[in-house]
Amino acid sequence: MTHLRIATFNLENLGDRRGADLSDRLPILRPQLERLDADVLCLQEVNARREAGQETRTLHALDILLEGSKYSEFQRSFTHQTGKEDPRDVHNLVVLSRFPIISTKQLHNDLIPPLEVPLARDVAESGQISIVKWDRPLLHVVIELDDKRQLDIINLHLRCSSGSYIKGQKIGPFSWKSVCGWAEAFYLSSLKRSGQALEVRLFIERIFDNNPDALIMVCGDFNAEEPEVPLRILVASAKDTGNSALAERSLIVLERGIAQDRAFSIIHHGRPQMLDHMLVSRALCGGFRSIEIHNEALSDETVAYRLGDHPPESFHAPLVATFSFDHKSGA
Repeated sequence: MTHLRIATFNLENLGDRRGADLSDRLPILRPQLERLDADVLCLQEVNARREAGQETRTLHALDILLEGSKYSEFQRSFTHQTGKEDPRDVHNLVVLSRFPIISTKQLHNDLIPPLEVPLARDVAESGQISIVKWDRPLLHVVIELDDKRQLDIINLHLRCSSGSYIKGQKIGPFSWKSVCGWAEAFYLSSLKRSGQALEVRLFIERIFDNNPDALIMVCGDFNAEEPEVPLRILVASAKDTGNSALAERSLIVLERGIAQDRAFSIIHHGRPQMLDHMLVSRALCGGFRSIEIHNEALSDETVAYRLGDHPPESFHAPLVATFSFDHKSGA
C-alpha cells in the first residue's frame, strides 16, 4: 500500500529583504510545514539571492527554513533563469519530494508564444504595443512512487488580478492615473492568467496522449476562483466541452469536498477567497482520501498592505491532500 501526502503553500516572498526579517518568519512558517507532514511539497514565491563572493544565486532563505526538518533531506526541483541553472531572483516555484524525482521541466511561453496586444488609444500613443508574456514559468516534475508508478506534478503561480504595468499609467503601487489605464492593465493581467492556464492545459493533454491513466496533480496559487476562466480551462469539464467522451481527461477540484464556509485560502477586503487549488486527474482521484486547508490563522492581506506592514506569516493558507493506493489494484 502506498500512502501519499501532497501539499501546496505560497510562502509569500520568502527571502525578500524588503519584508519581515527571516528570523521573525521562521517560528511561524516552520510549524506550518511540520503540520503538513508532506511527502511532496509544492512551494510558491521562494526568492533567491547572490551571497557575497558567489557567482550564482541560491535558495538561501529556503535552506534556512528547512534546516533540521525532514524536508531538508528531500529531493528538490525549482524554476531557474532561462539558459542558466541557478534560480530566478524572485517568485521561484519549488517542489520537494521524499520520492525520487526522475525528470523536471519548466514551461514559459513554450507552447503559446507571447502575445502582441495593441493598447487602446485612450491609454497610449497610437501604435504602442504591449507584449503579453507570462510573469514566471510553470514547473513540471515527474516523481517515482514506491510502487514504481509515476506521478506528474505541475506547480504553478498564475498572474494576480492587479493590473499589469503600462508606462505612464500608475501614480503609486495601488493607484492609477485614469480609469482607462487601470481597465487596460486589468485586462492584460487577465490575458496572462488565462493564457498561461491554456498553456498548462495543452501540456496536460500531451501527458494524457502519452498515458491516458496518468497520475496528475496541478497545484499552486491560481489567483482565480471557480468558475473563473483559468479554472474552467484547466478543469475542462464535460459540461464545458460538450463532449462526454472527453470526460476522462477532465480534472477534479479536490477542495469541492470541503464545506463552503471553510473553503478559502486567502482573505481579501474581508472576503474569504479560494485562490489556491489542487486539481487531479481521475486516475489520481481514485486514491484520494482527504484534503485540509490550514486557514485558521489567516489575516486580511489588504489590511497589512494599507498599513505598510510586513507580517511574518503568509497571507495564503497551505493545502494538503492524502492518497492511498493498493499496489495490486493500482487504486
